[in-house]
Amino acid sequence: MHDLLLTPIVFLVTAVLLVPLAQRLGLGSVLGYLIGGAIIGPWGLGLIHEVELIGHVAEIGVVLMLFLIGLELQPAKLMEMRQLVLGGGALQMATGGIALGAAAWLLGMPWVGALVAGIALALSSTAIAVQNMNERHLDNTPAGKAAFAILLFQDMAAIPLLVAVPLLGGSGAADFNWLFAIGAVICVLVVGRYAMRPALRLIARTGLREIFTAFALLLVLGIAHLMELADLSMGLGAFLAGVLLAGSEYRKALETDLEPFKGLLLGLFFTSVGMSVNFGLLAEAPARIAALAGGYVVLKMVLLGLAARALPVPAVQRWPFAALLAQGSEFAFVVLAVAHDANVVAGPWHETLVLVVAVSMALTPLAMAAADRLSRRIDRREPKPADTIEPDGARVIIAGFGRVGQIAGRMLAASGIRMTVLDNDPDLIDMLRRFGLHVFYGDATRLDLLRAAEADKAVLLINAIDDMDTSLRLADLVREHFPHIKMIGRARNVTHLFELRERGVDMVERETFESALLIGERALRQLGIDDASAQLARSSFRAHNLATLDAMFPHFRDESQMISIQEEARQELAQSFEHDRINLRPQGKPAAKGAAGAGLP
Repeated sequence: MHDLLLTPIVFLVTAVLLVPLAQRLGLGSVLGYLIGGAIIGPWGLGLIHEVELIGHVAEIGVVLMLFLIGLELQPAKLMEMRQLVLGGGALQMATGGIALGAAAWLLGMPWVGALVAGIALALSSTAIAVQNMNERHLDNTPAGKAAFAILLFQDMAAIPLLVAVPLLGGSGAADFNWLFAIGAVICVLVVGRYAMRPALRLIARTGLREIFTAFALLLVLGIAHLMELADLSMGLGAFLAGVLLAGSEYRKALETDLEPFKGLLLGLFFTSVGMSVNFGLLAEAPARIAALAGGYVVLKMVLLGLAARALPVPAVQRWPFAALLAQGSEFAFVVLAVAHDANVVAGPWHETLVLVVAVSMALTPLAMAAADRLSRRIDRREPKPADTIEPDGARVIIAGFGRVGQIAGRMLAASGIRMTVLDNDPDLIDMLRRFGLHVFYGDATRLDLLRAAEADKAVLLINAIDDMDTSLRLADLVREHFPHIKMIGRARNVTHLFELRERGVDMVERETFESALLIGERALRQLGIDDASAQLARSSFRAHNLATLDAMFPHFRDESQMISIQEEARQELAQSFEHDRINLRPQGKPAAKGAAGAGLP
């Protein structure tokens, strides 16, 4: 029991201390985990020795990562980027794989191992590249778009690579059961196409978040295990399951529920890689490892810089583009491990290449700094117009898609406004999707779901949630974490309206107020009041009511002051009613007896 508790405690302490420090130094979280693993592993302090066992558990993180990558591969997104993804990605993988494989062969590796190593080394770190793009605001620049497209192709290419590598081993092809493997893939496709959504809908109806999360984990791990039984990569099954659910209304809920598990388990995976890195090699031959790692990064940057000429990347951005992708990949660790297990890459070469990939990640900040300097020189020598950063456009989130949210959403859609809709009623979502609406299952008061819905990029949130307490929690959450977002709130009554306004909601509308005014106006018309007088009565009442609310709002938590203001308002409204009763009654009809009083609907 002591060892069972000590291992996760050591891992968590290492992650909490070193990962934030690595990010603060601009090294990235992946490098923080690798350094942490090196410190606590056999080559460091020796706090943990079960490296192989931890590595097997940590592979679940890679499986979850592949599932989430599959969730992002929506057909529309792929079609929009198909030229960059297929053209640019294939060009980079072909040139990088051949050149790096040839270099490995010249250094003495057998040609099969050199080919696998070259392709593995051609892959780039999605985590490090995306982090650098975000920090440098390169997302929507030509360089950022090209880099993302290549990373997308690499993620897809890694799947067949993981399947093919074991077949290159000595007896892998002879022992491979093709019939069972094809059957497993067909089973995943059929289950994903016809069973996953109904099952997720059934689980969502329970309203228990932990059961939904448990089922999501069961789904991914169950499919991964099936693929492992068929001697295929566990990641292949997870990836296929993700692609099949990419267009599902449950996509964002799955992302937000699995992301913490993926993050922790990937961290454990990188830590186990750091523990398994043979730093004795670095101590024995530091010059050799430094030369290999430096030569790897420089060669890859040169290859990427040349490839950028065939891509829509302007000259001033080619070197930053190359530096973004010059490091080794998380997948390289996975591919090299599979190649080592299949006897494709020998032990000494495996240890050396793993160390070179880890060092290349550490060199990313230096590569980016060098790329920035080269870009400034090119910019001074060949001045060109500034690159256009394409904005995402107006982004709207609608929380709650019931009666109010549907009407607001339909108006926005009719005006060509893109929106993300969140609702936690699986039956409603199923019905709406049959009509082609783009809605997602999830509780909008969850911070992780709001982040997955890209609330940090949204400009407007329509809070149309029916439940008052939930509505107020959402307003608090948005104002605390996304203060830039403008909010429009739906209020059930005056108290709810005041609570929302107190939380900084920019505009609040009572759900029954305007409809009640229209009913009153139509009732007047039916009773013989002319149209102009009926409209005047409605607008006068509306103005009086809103003015009263404005007067009450600063004192709405002072009961005595509220009573006084409301009583004064009733007296003013009674006088207005008496005046209107005399002046607006139909000709020839006697005035009604009595005066009306009114509160605040």
